[in-house]
Amino acid sequence: MPHTSLKETPMSVIPDKPALEGLEAKWGERWSEQGTFLFDRLRAAEAGRTGVYSIDTPPPTASGSLHIGHVFSYTHTDIKARFERMRGKNVFYPMGWDDNGLPTERRVQNYYGVRCDPSLPYDPDFTPPFEGGDNKSSRAADQLPISRRNFIELCEKLTIEDEKQFEALFRQLGLSVDWTQTYRTISDDTIRQSQLAFLRGLERGEAYQSLAPTLWDIDFRSAIAQAELEDREQQAAYHRVAFRRSDGSGDIQIETTRPELLAACVALVAHPDDERYQPYFGSTVRTPVFDVEVPVLAHHLAQPDKGSGIAMICTFGDVTDIIWWRELDLPNRTILGKDGRVLADAPEAIVSDAGRAAYAELAGKTVFSARKSMVELLQASGDLIEVGKPFNHAVKFFEKGDRPLEIVSTRQWYIRNGARDEKLRDDLLENGRQMAWHPDFMRVRYENWVGGLTGDWLISRQRFFGVPIPLWYGLDENGERDYDRVITPSHDSLPIDPTSDVPAGYTAEQRGVPGGFDAEQDIFDTWATSSLTPQLAGGWQRDEDLWNLVAPFDLRPQGQDIIRTWLFSTMLRSTLEDQRAPWSNAAISGFIVDPDRKKMSKSKGNVVTPADILDKHGSDAVRYWSASSRLGMDAAFDPQNPTQVKIGRRLAIKILNAAKFVLSFPVPEGAQVTHALDASMLATLDRVVREATAAYENYDQAKALEVTEAFFWAFCDDYLELVKERAYDQTDVGQASAALALRLALSTLLRLLAPIVSFATEEAWSWFEEGSIHTASWPEALDIEGDPAVLATASEALVGIRRAKTEAKASQKTPVSTATIAAPAAKIEALRAAADDLRAVGRIAELSFAEAEELAVTAIELAPVEA
Repeated sequence: MPHTSLKETPMSVIPDKPALEGLEAKWGERWSEQGTFLFDRLRAAEAGRTGVYSIDTPPPTASGSLHIGHVFSYTHTDIKARFERMRGKNVFYPMGWDDNGLPTERRVQNYYGVRCDPSLPYDPDFTPPFEGGDNKSSRAADQLPISRRNFIELCEKLTIEDEKQFEALFRQLGLSVDWTQTYRTISDDTIRQSQLAFLRGLERGEAYQSLAPTLWDIDFRSAIAQAELEDREQQAAYHRVAFRRSDGSGDIQIETTRPELLAACVALVAHPDDERYQPYFGSTVRTPVFDVEVPVLAHHLAQPDKGSGIAMICTFGDVTDIIWWRELDLPNRTILGKDGRVLADAPEAIVSDAGRAAYAELAGKTVFSARKSMVELLQASGDLIEVGKPFNHAVKFFEKGDRPLEIVSTRQWYIRNGARDEKLRDDLLENGRQMAWHPDFMRVRYENWVGGLTGDWLISRQRFFGVPIPLWYGLDENGERDYDRVITPSHDSLPIDPTSDVPAGYTAEQRGVPGGFDAEQDIFDTWATSSLTPQLAGGWQRDEDLWNLVAPFDLRPQGQDIIRTWLFSTMLRSTLEDQRAPWSNAAISGFIVDPDRKKMSKSKGNVVTPADILDKHGSDAVRYWSASSRLGMDAAFDPQNPTQVKIGRRLAIKILNAAKFVLSFPVPEGAQVTHALDASMLATLDRVVREATAAYENYDQAKALEVTEAFFWAFCDDYLELVKERAYDQTDVGQASAALALRLALSTLLRLLAPIVSFATEEAWSWFEEGSIHTASWPEALDIEGDPAVLATASEALVGIRRAKTEAKASQKTPVSTATIAAPAAKIEALRAAADDLRAVGRIAELSFAEAEELAVTAIELAPVEA
């Protein structure tokens, strides 16, 4: 017998009026008490790796609040987890919290009105000036400076509170996460594993330090990696400036949007094929105002159609300047500091008194003020030819920053990522090809990113709340860092904080003194830790038995916008450490867009928080909306009129009501499916089971929902109506067949819908089955012989009967004396198989059939209305 309970259900178990309200709390608590979604280590060990389905769940950033996009994408993952669990897999479904990083620090600064000053001592009795709100308008100067340790304590306090709220919302949504398998990206275990992975990479030569031009956010006071950049439109104007040729034979005019960097100019550059400037290649010119001799060079990245066709190379105005500086082997004359202001000391190349005096007028100024002063200096010298009309152009920003990035020279740590290593790049591409991508076209975005890398991965950050880089430096006899003497800790001493821990062979008194040691102050970029989420969740180098059961993971679900950051960086770490892809599947969700089809984002102010939506419509309704969109496809959401959510709520309510109705029909002992209409319905359902199962297997929950829901509504609207009279009538020889078919269909439909409509299906299941539906076996085709055409044709005829009564302005309950249904011969045969049920549902005394090209009710005579 297929999986379903045939015992009679006491109607006292079923509410008089089934409702969705309260189901989230009821079943959430029950699932937690019963450990429904716990990962069973013992059973997993017995089954081996093939019996496990492991998910590398995205750890949301614990800074602020979740938005509707989280609900959207995390539901997609949960649907797959529930499906695999019902298929018999032992599902490893952890949850992480991404605590560290720049967003958390900024939130703490705004929330408490503080900022970190590492020079200050720790205050064990510190109380922040205020608590609450986002205080985004506050300036750094208005924030109270506190010690690094005090600041980190506030970060930990606030992220823990955020995580509690996130977990509560995820539980309300019904995520079947194993909440005993959680991790934080700032815990001792995480710090140890992150530091260990770095040290292993350092030993293999994959991590290295370099003094180089660095993209710098002057507000966050931190280096920014390539993957964290975004272009934003900014207004600018071309300034045409004359450079005098060194031999006195005239001038060369350039156009620049950044005249404030003139003191950092190291060359002029034009395209090698540009005939206008070919005569000048190899000669020199002198910079206006500062009178520094610089060469005129050729490079293929120069654009003949941009400005005057020749540009000045400054260290550094933009990313192209870095390429020119590196490939043309030019000097570094950086004039901007980490605070975004012009450095006090002029570059050594400026030697004239007039040049140094001019530079002194710029020193200490912001970029904007320095630009204004530089224009005035150029006007006074007569070297400013003209200023063009303002225009908009793309400028590099940190994706979470407010002001354009500058480029300063700093010493940073990097991990090799294939930008300058062809073999590593090929390995990354090959490992990407070894995975299944859902949808497949997202693979191209990964490959384009790998192919477009221009530099290694910058992983150090000049921040405070994060994983410390576990290194010290030896100091020379003058107390200066010797960067060739990097001191590393032993692996078994991790985790460490070099600012408070002492390296082996030294004493605390040797910190900061000549011949002693100095701590690395920087921390890892948050992605340098988040790139290890499979390792953090799966017990790498901590619980090897667990690691061997779950790795490589089966699934990485994530958003399309972080393919270049999270997916790529995780692939890189796995390729470097294990020479393999970290997962076998990547499921990429689309964006949530507002009714105007604009991507929802906090900066645009169009983000919708999900709490009110969940409270108002119920979690099943919201899960239904999420499931309705295929992976990789954007979904519109209108909080004022959430149509799909309302449809989902209607479905969830119908599930409860239909289940109550079906369970009202007792199934006699020994019942068999004998009626053609019942067999037809179950044969049709078999096809739905096969299609939905294939769709779930292929990560297409939208297709699975589409085919299941279509059948469910036809089942309720047509089949239930057709057989209810027979199912009620204990004297009808077909009663047992109808009641059994209804019960089998209910059991199958509830399980097909359980991954999506998780609360209503669990409630209905509990009325007639033991245990949770979410650990029940996935439905399989019943293989009952039946002709699907019988149900399809009978449903078509039922529509015709209803229409005929409506056109006669009669109630559907009105008795009919005679009715004739015309149809093709093949359909008449199917109609005869369901004739008794058609007569019963239509209240037809005499039903006849006639051949015709199309099915239609050709004659109907209503019974006389009794006086």
